[in-house]
Amino acid sequence: MISDRIFGAVVTLVALAYIASATQIQTSFLSDPVGPKTFPMLIGAVAAICGIIVVLRPDEDPEWPQLQTLGALLFSVIVLVCYAYALKPLGFLLPTAVTAAILSYQISPRPVPAALAGAGLSLGLFAIFKFALGLSLFALPAAYYG
Repeated sequence: MISDRIFGAVVTLVALAYIASATQIQTSFLSDPVGPKTFPMLIGAVAAICGIIVVLRPDEDPEWPQLQTLGALLFSVIVLVCYAYALKPLGFLLPTAVTAAILSYQISPRPVPAALAGAGLSLGLFAIFKFALGLSLFALPAAYYG
């Protein structure tokens, strides 16, 4: 019960710091009416509300995950950090496919469906970002572009 309240308080403080840092984003006079500050501020506001709810209504009898589950979560965090570092030198497609496949395998340990999910997610996200949203992504490694 107290652990939930501490967690909720930490989430609320981090969310407020996130909102404060979002207010420091510089905007140009040519930006859209919503501006680049809005999305991070909305995410911070939702996180702050969730943190406050956890403080006010903690779980009566929280169940802590087993050591094996904590290990799987730590492994996932390590994979995602490696993904963030791999994006620039390796491009979007390969790191996204590998990361999605690894995380999919953790959910359901079947190699072929995990590999297909990774490849499909990578190609699907690339298509959405590139063609539907019009974002410029480097699909290939940076070395390919010279």
